[in-house]
Amino acid sequence: MSNPPDGLPLYRVLTGPDDESFCRRVSEAIRIGYQLHQGPAVTFNDERVIVAQALIWATPPQHP
Repeated sequence: MSNPPDGLPLYRVLTGPDDESFCRRVSEAIRIGYQLHQGPAVTFNDERVIVAQALIWATPPQHP
């Protein structure tokens, strides 16, 4: 598949509390064909840890 399903963008940033739900969202994106783009960003909002993870669509290499 050369494009993400359901009209999803080639580049995505998922954000949320550092919990099981966030990890499942990132895992699902990887399962459908996204790749992690560098490491996550992590911050603390005085209540809990918030994480952001950029993902890019894993497109096959283009051959001339």
